[in-house]
Amino acid sequence: MNGPRQPPLRTGIGGGEARESTESLARKYADMSHIDDGRSIDLVLRGLDVVISGTTLLLLSPLLIVVALATRLSSGSPVLYKGQRVGRGGHVFEMYKFRTLAVGAESRLGNTYGQELTRRTDAEVTALGRVLRAVHLDEVPQLLNVLGGQMSIVGPRPIRPTFFEEISQRLPQYWQRLAVRPGVTGFAQTRITREDSWDDKLSHDMEYIADRSLGLYFRVIFATVARVIVLALRRN
Repeated sequence: MNGPRQPPLRTGIGGGEARESTESLARKYADMSHIDDGRSIDLVLRGLDVVISGTTLLLLSPLLIVVALATRLSSGSPVLYKGQRVGRGGHVFEMYKFRTLAVGAESRLGNTYGQELTRRTDAEVTALGRVLRAVHLDEVPQLLNVLGGQMSIVGPRPIRPTFFEEISQRLPQYWQRLAVRPGVTGFAQTRITREDSWDDKLSHDMEYIADRSLGLYFRVIFATVARVIVLALRRN
């Protein structure tokens, strides 16, 4: 079963109109999600998020500076990709990544999904971006989002507001993903690929949300690290 075709990104919107649209979506999702104070385990996981993300950023800071400079010198600005995503309780935030695509690529890829998106994205990836993606270094700036409280190390992957609204019309239960912070990695990402349907991804996301625990948190982290290593070795 194929996932729904993602709608094109809305570009060129005026600042005031964009802010009003974003705030409206945030209020709508917050009303839908009925977020409570969560579970006691969420406080433990939040503490781990801060310790792990802060330590990792500190240890990798020399490498991250080199990547930033290499990106700037090889393909210009911006160094970071900043994209709007829907977070816990429907709050919309800016997610950070190292830019791996040619400038302006997002507007050219916005109306595709699944295998077609994979094929067209491959043509837009910069030489340095290909290396960063192979070892997932492009995702490391999201640890800044973790420190800021918008994301967790583990959780459902964050999604663009436009896509969230479109998917929610077909999968009314999709709003339940808003019960937790979105993650740098997730249970779904250790099991399936980007070509799988939204239905399949949602079932794995909901399994994590329902069963989240200290053990499952570390299980997803270790599985993600193992998957990254295997994929990197296969590329060599």
